[in-house]
Amino acid sequence: QVQLVESGGGSVQSGGSLKLSCTVSGYPYVKYCFGWFRQPLGTEREGVATIDDDGKTSYTDSVKGRFTISQDNAKNLLFLEMNNLQPEDTAMYYCAANGLLFKTSPCSSQYTNWGHGTQVTVSS
Repeated sequence: QVQLVESGGGSVQSGGSLKLSCTVSGYPYVKYCFGWFRQPLGTEREGVATIDDDGKTSYTDSVKGRFTISQDNAKNLLFLEMNNLQPEDTAMYYCAANGLLFKTSPCSSQYTNWGHGTQVTVSS
């Protein structure tokens, strides 16, 4: 099991920035795959960004060029830096993770471990 705790959410004006953090703890797996997701009120959860063990990243189109996912393996931290925030970015943001036992195991789009979320609110 992997435990995840998000922090760094808040309220900002349009064009502002926030940096979300996710503290990772639990069983020391050989490989981790991470993702950030968000869920606006009353809508379905959507993927925002992913990062795999090799540092390869992916982003949903709406955040490309504005958001950056990164990780600090030494400190067991996952980050989502968000710039030029817009009202449509308002949502509860969640980090997700899979812990794998083998380095060669591929990352999956289905995550088994989730944090409780941190709220991001962007006003116009």
